[in-house]
Amino acid sequence: MVPENLAATVAATSGVLFDFDGPVCDVFAGCPAPGVARELAAILARIDATTGKRALETDDPMEVLRLAPHAGEKAVCRIEESLTAAEVTAVKAAGMPVPGAVESLNAAHTSGRQVAIVSNNSAACVREFLALHNLDRFVDQVIGRYPSRPDLMKPSPYSLERAAKELGVKASTCTLIGDSTTDIEAATRAGSMAIGFANKPGKEASLAAAGAGAIVTTMATVAEALLMPPVAR
Repeated sequence: MVPENLAATVAATSGVLFDFDGPVCDVFAGCPAPGVARELAAILARIDATTGKRALETDDPMEVLRLAPHAGEKAVCRIEESLTAAEVTAVKAAGMPVPGAVESLNAAHTSGRQVAIVSNNSAACVREFLALHNLDRFVDQVIGRYPSRPDLMKPSPYSLERAAKELGVKASTCTLIGDSTTDIEAATRAGSMAIGFANKPGKEASLAAAGAGAIVTTMATVAEALLMPPVAR
């Protein structure tokens, strides 16, 4: 049964925005993120030892990219290039889409809504994965991170605002489905709605605190909600 708050959120949605890493794909399942982060940190250390040392303290490739501006424009471009290549390699080894993701993308498309992937990952890796699994037929737009501008990654609202514009819908009628607080914060800043995907124990509270209008623990629930008939007015 679809919770009332989820049904209400979906009923008000004309643009469905899916975060990529979590709701659709476990990007680094086959190429663990800590190893990728170490490789990126090593590259960064060759450009700037101090920033590289800080980067070695994280196991998140995205955080290495966020640190790169401290080492200058050259470092940002180099890390962006290397991270994108690593992501494209990773999605080829990531395995099947997250359970319920295919059904959710199909349901969003079938329901007549506009559909976009809105991700901090590169557009190149998103498109690679969608094509690999024949999911691009369900997606109208892919909005990946803006190259060499880590400051525009979520929780910045930039990618959501861009998605709404590309889809031709108002940001206020878009709903982002994301598994992190930065997803929810970005949606709030864009004036959009948000559904929190609590794909790990203990996430429900943090996603709700960040402002998610509804919480799901499986993407199959999202698919079910999207296929519900419109509420008579």
